[in-house]
Amino acid sequence: MKTGHAGLKEGFHKKRLVYTGAVDFRADTVTLPNGRKATRAFMKHPGAVAVLPVLPDGRIIFVRQYRYPVGEVTLEIPAGKLNSACDKPLTRAKAELKEETGYTASSIKPLISFWPTTAFSTEVIYIYTASGLRGGAQNLDDDEFVNVEIMPFKDAWELLGKGAIMDAKTIIALQAWKIKLLEKK
Repeated sequence: MKTGHAGLKEGFHKKRLVYTGAVDFRADTVTLPNGRKATRAFMKHPGAVAVLPVLPDGRIIFVRQYRYPVGEVTLEIPAGKLNSACDKPLTRAKAELKEETGYTASSIKPLISFWPTTAFSTEVIYIYTASGLRGGAQNLDDDEFVNVEIMPFKDAWELLGKGAIMDAKTIIALQAWKIKLLEKK
């Protein structure tokens, strides 16, 4: 969202690459609005996609998987990182849905996009809804171990309310879907 707050903008001064890998880490020098210099460390991320697969009866398809950084098995919607800035989010969303759940969709529509951590990362997550679903076999990567779990939206909403769903993209997707459902009433 762009506003008329030009006096808050920091100017780019110098780029410093700290680490290159699946994502890049940078520590850039910026010029602050008051003229002083400061360092802004952040992750340069190509972005990601997530899919909220909705069956005709309103049930949602989730995946359960172990997430090493938090040391927990999590309940999430299917998702994946864009491979590069050239990777198209819609194409990646279709691929991730098929890979992680085995389902294909006759319709995939944008639901919401967001920056998960603006102070630390350039990542944008594009969330889609998928409908007209047809089941099939998962096509997981060699390092992926994922269980598919299907549940009514109301059950997922209850889990969210109890704090049993901690994954940000899943929380945002469920909240955005709830708004869509309320708008239809």
